[in-house]
Amino acid sequence: MNKDFTFAVIGAGNGGMAMAGYLSLIGYKVNLYNRTLENILPLIKNPTISLTGEVEGVGVLNKATNIIGEAIEGADVIMVTVPAMGHYPLAVAMAPYLTDGQVIVLNPGRTGGALEVYEAIKKHSPDKEIIVAEAQTFIYACRATSSNSAHIFQVKNEVKLAAIPSEKTNHVLNLLKFAYPQFVPARDVLETSINNYGAIFHPAPTLLNSGHIERGAPFEYYIEGITPSIGAFLEKMDNERMEIGKALQINTLSAKDWLYESYGAEGNNLYETVQACNAYKGLQAPKGLQIRYIYEDVPYSLIPMASIARELGIKTPAINSIINLASLMTGKDFFENGRTIERLGLRGLSVYEMHKYAQTGKIDKKDREGVA
Repeated sequence: MNKDFTFAVIGAGNGGMAMAGYLSLIGYKVNLYNRTLENILPLIKNPTISLTGEVEGVGVLNKATNIIGEAIEGADVIMVTVPAMGHYPLAVAMAPYLTDGQVIVLNPGRTGGALEVYEAIKKHSPDKEIIVAEAQTFIYACRATSSNSAHIFQVKNEVKLAAIPSEKTNHVLNLLKFAYPQFVPARDVLETSINNYGAIFHPAPTLLNSGHIERGAPFEYYIEGITPSIGAFLEKMDNERMEIGKALQINTLSAKDWLYESYGAEGNNLYETVQACNAYKGLQAPKGLQIRYIYEDVPYSLIPMASIARELGIKTPAINSIINLASLMTGKDFFENGRTIERLGLRGLSVYEMHKYAQTGKIDKKDREGVA
């Protein structure tokens, strides 16, 4: 471990608090950034984060700040934990302050996050050599418990990660291997994007339990919120996701099998596997519907999947039904700012060209001659 190695953690929500606390606890220099100053004033006054759960201890931050340039200055790796709707504006805000060789890791990228951030940085700082990577999911099941503490329910056993350019994936893994040996390489960011399990586990259970959630009724989000019928519906969504992956020639894993690989949970179907998942026990449902499980996961997870599927001629009735339900219940057109295939730069590309773009961040004229 290099004691001079510096992490910048962007976002002081559930994930950011847990990640910043852990990285500082194991000895790294950590700068924690949050856009809203009021939310981190306690950390500015007392830059410590207490961790409970699977990881126990107190991490001491190098600094907490709401100034983005100050947070990323001198950082070797920038770990982004903000919701996906913040990826593009954050990339634009960071661009003037980035320096050659810095690595940005989206935790997670949802679907298409690395493509969006890489394009934004190239547009606003075209001369800088920056690596943009994304994890397929967040490394922890966790919750912030106060302004200076977080609880880590469980650390995932394995999380796929890929970078743009993809030839730098192993370089990123080597930088992270002491802190996070759980990260393993994916073929490219299309693989991490399609293997986005938040798309399956977040929007549908939220919307299908909306009556309880709006009343503020306490219940365990996964264990009680995913019933046998909801579990069966999630499997239909998951089958559509895997069909997209098959068409893109991507290795996909079912949500059921992913729970086994990540947490060691087993069952005959998705419902049974969720019930057996110790990491999900105790995780409470949100108290309202103004949450990222809808406003992040619909436009930045489900819409890009549905949009790519349409381009490939694949029908996604289960996924589409949740997008439509979310729009009808909230009155919001999630396609307006969502990550459609056009916004991801994939419209009109062959499968070969999509992977080429995901691996290099560009399409050369000669690539048009490639075969899938």
